[in-house]
Amino acid sequence: QVQLVESGGGLVQAGGSLRLSCAGSGRTFSDYATAWFRQAPGKEREFVAYIDTTGMITYYAHFVKGRCTTSRDNAKNAVYLQMNSLKHEDPAVYYCATKTGGYYYAPTAVGSWGQGTPVTVSS
Repeated sequence: QVQLVESGGGLVQAGGSLRLSCAGSGRTFSDYATAWFRQAPGKEREFVAYIDTTGMITYYAHFVKGRCTTSRDNAKNAVYLQMNSLKHEDPAVYYCATKTGGYYYAPTAVGSWGQGTPVTVSS
């Protein structure tokens, strides 16, 4: 089973940028499509972005489209989420997850979850 560790979260001003990283170890990380989800306090976990095993196919939630880009470096067993123009509605704990099937946007059919990295946006 793949172990995932997210990093890169933190406090940023509205309009600023963050680059989240998801490092995979264990079984071959590059064999899995990967999705990003986020969960704010009191809210359900929601889909943010998806990237296939090759990095050629990506999907985004409507609320981050045009502001975020996900990419991967299979040589480094890593997936990234570049977030720009951060808004006051973006604060949450951001998770990466390996997708084993199902709809790309669903937090199901997940092989592994990371522990999450928090993102906070200040005025």
